[in-house]
Amino acid sequence: MKKTVAIYPGSFDPPTIGHLNIVQRGAQIFDQVVVAVSQSTSKKYLFSTDERVAIWKKLLQGIPGASAESFGGLLVDYVEKKGTNIILRGLRNVTDFEYEIQMAITNRALKPKIETVFIMTEGTYSHLAASLIKEIVMMGGKVKGMVPPLVEKELQKKLRNK
Repeated sequence: MKKTVAIYPGSFDPPTIGHLNIVQRGAQIFDQVVVAVSQSTSKKYLFSTDERVAIWKKLLQGIPGASAESFGGLLVDYVEKKGTNIILRGLRNVTDFEYEIQMAITNRALKPKIETVFIMTEGTYSHLAASLIKEIVMMGGKVKGMVPPLVEKELQKKLRNK
């Protein structure tokens, strides 16, 4: 029997409860979910690629079939290299939808066999954005319930040193 593998790509700087929720729900649909942490050099990240992958590996320990690794280059090439054709994405709002539909169409133009599967974020997580989380912590605020406890601890450690 063929195993279905979904690639869940993103920068995840930092991972939020919403991101984790998408992985948990995706793991109920697909045999494997690979959290693919991007190595984009055009963005300035708080956490290095290795740190983001290490955080994800800890977060995924209790989710059967879920794993994390980094990738560089075109997502569609990475998806093919992993032997699948499924990209998993979460949608929070209409703005996400507009961006994600553009990306999905572009990915299909590049590799017509690639399919993007969208999961709507649960309403309680629809306001979460990694950029807002970083800003809250930088301003001394608490992000309990917005990120997993491990991520909150890592954020405070990282931002305390800035």
